[in-house]
Amino acid sequence: MPWYDIRASQYGSIIVIGYAYPFINQGVLESWMPDLTYYYSFSYGFTPEGDLVPLNDERALGIVRAHDVQPVMVMTPLDEEGNFSNELASRVLNNPAARDRLITNILAEMERKDYYGVDYDFEFLNREDRDLYTGLIAETAARANPLGYIVTAALVPKTSADQPGLLYGGHDYAGIGSVADLVMLMTYEWGYTYGPPMAVAPIDGVRRVLDYAVTEIPRSKILLGIPNYGYDWTLPYVRGESVAENLSIPEATARAQQVGAEIQFDETSQSPFYEYTDE
Repeated sequence: MPWYDIRASQYGSIIVIGYAYPFINQGVLESWMPDLTYYYSFSYGFTPEGDLVPLNDERALGIVRAHDVQPVMVMTPLDEEGNFSNELASRVLNNPAARDRLITNILAEMERKDYYGVDYDFEFLNREDRDLYTGLIAETAARANPLGYIVTAALVPKTSADQPGLLYGGHDYAGIGSVADLVMLMTYEWGYTYGPPMAVAPIDGVRRVLDYAVTEIPRSKILLGIPNYGYDWTLPYVRGESVAENLSIPEATARAQQVGAEIQFDETSQSPFYEYTDE
């Protein structure tokens, strides 16, 4: 676990994780190494039968291990287009044999590639599969923890137990918080690709999620998700038609410089922004 002289003396040590694709720029990855506890390798898929879809992350793992950062494999139910598939997740969750096979394959892969643990990132789950998903995480932890592996989960940003909406129904904060070693709150994407222009992580929204989370999950298990990207919306925004461009922080900063825009700061959301007119 990395530690910081000033922060350690004031607040104690902290856990810092970072999700990254295997093809991440080597320089960017190495620049993060001094600050990371865990590197989350995104991501392994799986078949309806519970077999893993391989991930070629050896190059990144070499860099991570050279800096004594622990790698964690990430599991996602992505379809061939790279979208979260609640159908694929449901087929595995409702098939005890496939569930058991998936866990067995995860354990074998963690041993083979010397991962420190596994992270579950199942999104847009069916509400009726909620308890089965919690059970999958519990079963994995029961088999993995005695072998020295951690089991973590990414949680959508809920503010109540029975929050309506496709995104929220499949995640049980109390249930998952009781069986996972750590949870990462996805406190971002208020501003997103198809939505209206707004901050990606407005502080008032983040605070509401945290206020609810600490009523359901031990505080020592909670990690706060922080986005390192932004969006560029074309104005005027048209619902159902507008599609925002995703930008990294360096790209957003470079664009502001290129177009001569002044970067401003919104006090309400506690987020930077700028506006410009293109050619």
